[in-house]
Amino acid sequence: MAVFLASPTMISDMFKDRSLFSSQDGSSAWRPDAWISVISLFVLLAWDFSGGDMQMAQWWGQTSGFALRDDWWMVKVMHEGARNLGWALLLALGVGIWRPWGALRQVATAERVSLFVAVLSALLVVTLIKGMSKTSCPWDLQMFGGTAAYVSHWAVFQVDGGGGHCFPAGHASTGFAFVAAYFSLRQSGARSARLWLVCALLVGLVLGLSQQIRGAHFMSHTLWTAWLSWTVGWLSHLLFSRLRGKF
Repeated sequence: MAVFLASPTMISDMFKDRSLFSSQDGSSAWRPDAWISVISLFVLLAWDFSGGDMQMAQWWGQTSGFALRDDWWMVKVMHEGARNLGWALLLALGVGIWRPWGALRQVATAERVSLFVAVLSALLVVTLIKGMSKTSCPWDLQMFGGTAAYVSHWAVFQVDGGGGHCFPAGHASTGFAFVAAYFSLRQSGARSARLWLVCALLVGLVLGLSQQIRGAHFMSHTLWTAWLSWTVGWLSHLLFSRLRGKF
């Protein structure tokens, strides 16, 4: 409990010397980012064990299923269309290593490589975990007309009788994974770094919610994708910076 009571003070002290949006570099430059990961981890765990997932799912799902599961807008635009745009942006970031565009013009070549690798790493981590997960989607659960029993994603070895591979939220990573690019943009002093971060977070949240409305994910699935993207992002940037300093 003392950790949570001390959190506001720690956050305040943490940013006295270095702002979250600072482009300064240093041996301890990664610490505010790490503290955000640690504090948000406790918040996530609290949500996981609050029962909020099922309560939210019941806003949109009934015993007959999820009414908007096959809705044209939700499937063709919010899912398939957004996914294609995400792949296009990833490709554009890759091309931007050699032919920089927009904010990438303010970023050195090495940082553009770091940026692309960080985004790709976030996507791969989410994809790998999802591929190994035995957790099924809400629309597969018995209480929503499916055949699977509800099993927490923390019961990693327990099979729930459904299709699995539903944790964390893969579609939300279409937005959240680009959070990982923020750290290189910030390091380079790009004026749009803050805007990039906000947009990536908003897009990830909107896409995550759209899938929850369809019954494809729980809220925790979306939140864990956001946490993984942030954490993999700063770790990747830190590792790349350390490696670059040795050559």
